[in-house]
Amino acid sequence: MRALVPLIVLGIASGVGITQLTAAGEPPSWAYAIPAPAPPGAPAAAPDTSPKQIPGSTLSFTRQQISDGFGPADWFPGDHPTMPDVVAHGKRPDARACGLCHYPNGKGRQENAGVSGLPVSYFIQQMNDFRSGVRKSAEPRKTNTNLMITIAKALTPEEIKTTADYFGAMKWTPWVRVVEAATVPKMESRGGIWVPLDGAAKEPIGVRIMETPENSERTEILRDPRSGFIAYAPPGSIKKGETLVKTGGSGRTEACGVCHGADLTGLGPVPGIAGRSPSYLARQMFDMQTGARHGEWADLMKPVVARLTEEDLVDICAYVSSLMPPTQR
Repeated sequence: MRALVPLIVLGIASGVGITQLTAAGEPPSWAYAIPAPAPPGAPAAAPDTSPKQIPGSTLSFTRQQISDGFGPADWFPGDHPTMPDVVAHGKRPDARACGLCHYPNGKGRQENAGVSGLPVSYFIQQMNDFRSGVRKSAEPRKTNTNLMITIAKALTPEEIKTTADYFGAMKWTPWVRVVEAATVPKMESRGGIWVPLDGAAKEPIGVRIMETPENSERTEILRDPRSGFIAYAPPGSIKKGETLVKTGGSGRTEACGVCHGADLTGLGPVPGIAGRSPSYLARQMFDMQTGARHGEWADLMKPVVARLTEEDLVDICAYVSSLMPPTQR
């Protein structure tokens, strides 16, 4: 297994790393979930204007309302504080509503980031990194990273601070369920989300973590902010990851708790990583590895992750994501 070049997680100072996955340094497809292009000449689907509902909500919305970039559906208004206008409606023409992609509760989805519970100063720093060009994606087809750059540039410092305060006030709570499995359903990417194909066909998991919605329709179509994710990881990966996270693996890295706190739920301006999306963590590490993402926090991580391998990445992400953050702290 090849050794790692320097990289970082999500701008977070954590002892997590990744190998170059191919000789050409191609991004790990399982983490980026880039969808296949539509066949040439494929007809567009007819608009679905029927009202939709989800369990636990008394509201109904059409698919057009659910995905409205400047006023998306809010299924559970009582689940979160009153949204600032920039979170609920965005800012035309370039800044779509934060609540569309990250949900009003800040949980986010596999293809983007969970932003609730982030330290305010860290949130602001990352938006400024998008604005200045030091935070990009190593995968040019990762379109939502480019959208974030556009959004960050369209917002004022006051609007960024308002958004950071809103999401920072909400605690991060369980959202991803990690399950070890030797085989996983065959999946395809739909908009950056791995969705199982029809039927029961399975394939070996290999050296991957395959993250997918607990309920594909409620996540992919209805954008249900109460329906989370399941992440399949190789057998034994959680235990191996625990050893690396807690001990540093006999000098291969540093114990993650040094910067992220003993329970990995954050320490001062350093964000928590416990229970976060393993796909997202892996993407950020690879982006740092290739130099697509750097900056104040990223540079601190480079010596920490320099000697980690691809298996280390999978193991550490499996363990960190398996941790259940407390519902209150």
